[in-house]
Amino acid sequence: MLNIKSKKYTHSFKGAVLTAALLTLPTMSVNAVDFKKLPSLPLNVKAVDVAEGVSIPWAIEALSNGDLLITERSGKLFLLRKNTSTLIQVKGLPDIDANGQGGLLDLALHTDNKNSQWLYLTYSSAEGKGSGSNTALMRAKLSDDHTQLLEPRVLYKGEHNSTKGQHYGSRIVFDKQGYVYFSIGDRGSRDLNPQDLSRDGGKIYRLHLDGRIPTDNPFVKQTDAKHAVWSYGHRNPQGMWFDAENNRLWAHEHGPRGGDELNLIKSGLNYGWPVVSYGVNYSGTSFTDLQTKDGMQSPTSQWTPSIAPSDMLLVTSDKYPKLKGKVLLSSMKFSFLSALTLENDTLKSQEKILEGIGRVRSLAQGDDGYIYLGLDGQGIKRLEPEL
Repeated sequence: MLNIKSKKYTHSFKGAVLTAALLTLPTMSVNAVDFKKLPSLPLNVKAVDVAEGVSIPWAIEALSNGDLLITERSGKLFLLRKNTSTLIQVKGLPDIDANGQGGLLDLALHTDNKNSQWLYLTYSSAEGKGSGSNTALMRAKLSDDHTQLLEPRVLYKGEHNSTKGQHYGSRIVFDKQGYVYFSIGDRGSRDLNPQDLSRDGGKIYRLHLDGRIPTDNPFVKQTDAKHAVWSYGHRNPQGMWFDAENNRLWAHEHGPRGGDELNLIKSGLNYGWPVVSYGVNYSGTSFTDLQTKDGMQSPTSQWTPSIAPSDMLLVTSDKYPKLKGKVLLSSMKFSFLSALTLENDTLKSQEKILEGIGRVRSLAQGDDGYIYLGLDGQGIKRLEPEL
C-alpha cells in the first residue's frame, strides 16, 4: 500500500499498488487510454507541506539557490525562500485580468550566464482592442533578492480580446537554439480561432528570446498569418516540455469530454481542433464525425475519459530511482500523476503514481533534487523519499 504523508495528515491509498508491469502502447496508432486501467508504480514517499496560502498555484519555478517562485492565478507572484514557509509577494507585475481560467499563469527562468537572466511570464491581459483579454508573454529581470521584477517588457500579446473566461493556455519552454515557445488556448471560440492563422488562439508560438519573430518560422511568408505561430489547431495546451537531448517539443492539451491529447509538436503542423477530435461536447452530443483527416496531425496518445492534464516535468534527480528519466504529467480531474516513458517519437508506456494526492496544478524539480507539487486548495508540497 502506498502511504502518502504530510506534516498535517497521513492518508493511505488503497489499491494504489497494482502490477509492476507497464502498460505497453502500440506505436502505429492513436491509443485511447483509460486512466482507470493504467498500472500503478509504487513509491515510498511522503508529501510534506512547505507553503500554504496559494489557492491555485499555476506554476512553480525553482531557483539555483533553493528558493521557489510560485504564481497564484488570481494575479500574485510569490517567493518562497529555502527552508522557510513564509510567502513573500514579488513586486513589479503588469496589470492582470484575473477572470475565469485567466490570471497569472506560467513562469520560466532562462539563464544564458550570470549576466543574462530573464524571467518569462504568461498572463491574461486586457491591453489592445476589444473588451475582455487574451494571453500575453512578458519577460523581466529578477532583482538580486528575488523580490522584484525589473525592466519588464511585453514580448507578445494575443489580439482579438474576448470576454470569455476559458482556454488561455499557457506554458512556456525554451530550446537549445535560443527560442522561447508558449501556448494560447482557443479562448472558447473553437470554430473561429484554432484553424484561422490570421487570429491568435489555439496556437503554439515561437519567438527569439527578445521577442523577435524568427525568419524561419513556418508562416512568415504568409502575409495574412500570425508570423509567430509554430503550430495550430490546438484546443487548450496547458503543459509543454522540451526534450533538449533529442530536440523535440512535447505538449498536451485538454480535450472536451474525452480526447485529452499528448502531441509531438512540429513546425507548421495542424493538430486538427475542432475539425477532428476524440472527444464530444460536455453534453454528450457530437460536434464532429472525424477522428483523423489528411493534413491534420493525430496525437501521439489520447485520454478518454479526460484526465484534465496540467503540467509536465522530466525527472533527473537521483532521489527517485523509479522515476529518473521519466516525464511526469499531472492530472487535475482524477488526482494523480502519470509517469511517461518517451522513446524517440513514441510514448512507450505510462504508469500512475501518487493516486489520490490532490488536484495537481504544477510541477517542479528543485535545486535540492526534490519534486515540488502545486495543488489547488492545498498549496505547495515536497515529495520526500522515506528511508
